[in-house]
Amino acid sequence: MPPSIEPIAVVGEWIRHAPHGADPLGRPARPTAGRWQGADVVRGLYLADTPATAVAEWYRWLAERGVPPARAIPHDHHRWRVSLDVANLSTPERLAALGLELPRPSRRSWPPFQEVGERLFRAGWRGVLAPSAARPGSRVLCVFAERWPPAGCRPVRVEAIAAVPVPPTGMRT
Repeated sequence: MPPSIEPIAVVGEWIRHAPHGADPLGRPARPTAGRWQGADVVRGLYLADTPATAVAEWYRWLAERGVPPARAIPHDHHRWRVSLDVANLSTPERLAALGLELPRPSRRSWPPFQEVGERLFRAGWRGVLAPSAARPGSRVLCVFAERWPPAGCRPVRVEAIAAVPVPPTGMRT
């Protein structure tokens, strides 16, 4: 890892999109992979910076699976209170220093991001702050979750989304 990676304190409420009625502390029985980590290395808690980013990420998730939005309603936004330091990869320049481009909304683009994330995890980083692939100009947080819930993270409330949300401006799926 180059020494140019800087920590950033992430404090506040972040949002996780979830199926309606899901336990905010729930997670799949089998570990799943994400952009910044492979399932066989460490679990990840993925959070969005704003409701619009959570909606864009939800649309991206649905598009990857070929699910029409109306079939995934209602769904929930789980609000999490976060307070931890993570690797700051939130700009194109910070990504480029690690040989990464801006993320694209495709699972096929994950391997180089997973490689970097897993190296960061092994080096002791608690997570990554990065640009959203689904909504340019927005950020997502991946918290490496060796235990559940991850230290510095706790669910605080659930908001039901009863109707198909309007796609956010600039969204990419």
